[in-house]
Amino acid sequence: MREQTSIAAVPPLSAIDWKLPWLQPWRAPGEQVAGQVTGEALLHQALNQTNRSPVRFVAQTALPPGQAYEQFIFDTGSVPTRDNLHDFFNGLCWMWFPRTKTKLNQLQAAEIARAGVQRVRGPVRDALTLFDENAALLSAPDALWDALAARDWRRLFVDLRPLWQQASLVLFGHALLEKLVYPRKPITAHVYRAQVAMNSIAELDAWLAADLSADKLAGKPFLPLPVLGVPGWWPENENFSFYDDSLVFRPRRLPEQPNYR
Repeated sequence: MREQTSIAAVPPLSAIDWKLPWLQPWRAPGEQVAGQVTGEALLHQALNQTNRSPVRFVAQTALPPGQAYEQFIFDTGSVPTRDNLHDFFNGLCWMWFPRTKTKLNQLQAAEIARAGVQRVRGPVRDALTLFDENAALLSAPDALWDALAARDWRRLFVDLRPLWQQASLVLFGHALLEKLVYPRKPITAHVYRAQVAMNSIAELDAWLAADLSADKLAGKPFLPLPVLGVPGWWPENENFSFYDDSLVFRPRRLPEQPNYR
């Protein structure tokens, strides 16, 4: 359920540094939409001017009180939009990943139809929301993926550093993109493995929409990745002591052993 909020001031889009490495896939549509937001135009209007998605963007006040946000999108093909960075990136994601966003919304609506809107989301809706808000898509050699799965950060980022030239990481979650407008070392993505060459966002979108399913997401097929650790993404990680921070680069938790005493 999305909270009803009053229309805020024009979002601080000027705070976005489009030169940052993780924003490169988003730069063209982002700068285009940001250029349409003025003192006279609200965010949903600016998004509609450059919209290439199957939905239209409407003011947040269009969402009836008490109605589930995801159900409203499914029923009306309209996305309630607040004037803030969070919804700015959500709008970009609808335009850049229209098939995937549509698939996520369909899966949300199916879960609502099956179980209704509960006070606590079930495992599928929880995973869908997590993916929508915080996912990143990684195409990488097996050695990198194995090191990530093992939380072997030294191997992942230092020993195998040259292999990152063969990897591609695209941020998807709009909350993740919002947080990284103000980069901080602890910001962590939930990584989903992309089993496809990332030749274009359109190809990635088509593959991802076909790959996602309720059953697969319920198993939470994600791995945590502190994104500022990615080689080439943050100057401080050129000094390998960057990865010694155990509060950020945490070891993998071992399963609890039974106590027979």
